[in-house]
Amino acid sequence: MGKKKKKKSHLVSNIVLTVSLAVFVVAAFQLFRIGKGYQDGRKDYKELQEEATKKKKDKKDGEEKFLVDFEKLAKKNPDVIGWIRFDPEPSVINYPIVQGRDNQEYLHKTFSKNENGLGAIFLNVDNSSDFNDKHSIIYGHRMKDGSMFRHLQDYEKKEFWKKNPHFYIYTPNGRVITYRIYSAGEVLDMSEAYETDFADGKVYQEFIDKTKKDSLYETGVKVRTADKVVTLSTCTKSSDNHRFVVHGVKEAEEIIEE
Repeated sequence: MGKKKKKKSHLVSNIVLTVSLAVFVVAAFQLFRIGKGYQDGRKDYKELQEEATKKKKDKKDGEEKFLVDFEKLAKKNPDVIGWIRFDPEPSVINYPIVQGRDNQEYLHKTFSKNENGLGAIFLNVDNSSDFNDKHSIIYGHRMKDGSMFRHLQDYEKKEFWKKNPHFYIYTPNGRVITYRIYSAGEVLDMSEAYETDFADGKVYQEFIDKTKKDSLYETGVKVRTADKVVTLSTCTKSSDNHRFVVHGVKEAEEIIEE
């Protein structure tokens, strides 16, 4: 009787050990796959930055200009419609912008069209690709490794905004557009922050007022109904229904020639 109990106990222990080992192997594989995905995605975008961007001193004023080779980018992906960059911080946000056939296409596909959880930075499908709409929306993932739009949430702190109040969008026709951030905060994914169609100036003003109200702090930046706004949107750790948004108003535009 005792031997049977020992055999049964030994059998149960072996089963538990086998199951535990299988769970460990699967978990380890998943962690490896996630880590490799991050590594491959970062490598992909680093190569793009090295191949398609450079800094060059302007002959007129001697200032260092950031230049993007859109011809080279278009050969890799004709969906490219711009480049977004923060300077000085968060400098990690330095990526090409694409526009897909819908807002799902680039959720899990990099600029080079490789299947990857990093996805790409992409413009809302309903927006004009020249950034001349009243309100344009740009989406990007909040990646745990700090890439893509993860560091938008640095704007939770007003002190960070004070030191880094601008972001820049470069377009294929040589324009560089400067946006001044006037609002940053958390909203629901169905919020008015995602409205892009405005019947008149009054409705647009209501949108502007709501984005200011949703901000975590007062910036004092004035936004008029004649202005153009770009919203940068990413996920949050709060829930699947929440987003962190940074709203910028167009402050200046210039043409950069190589």
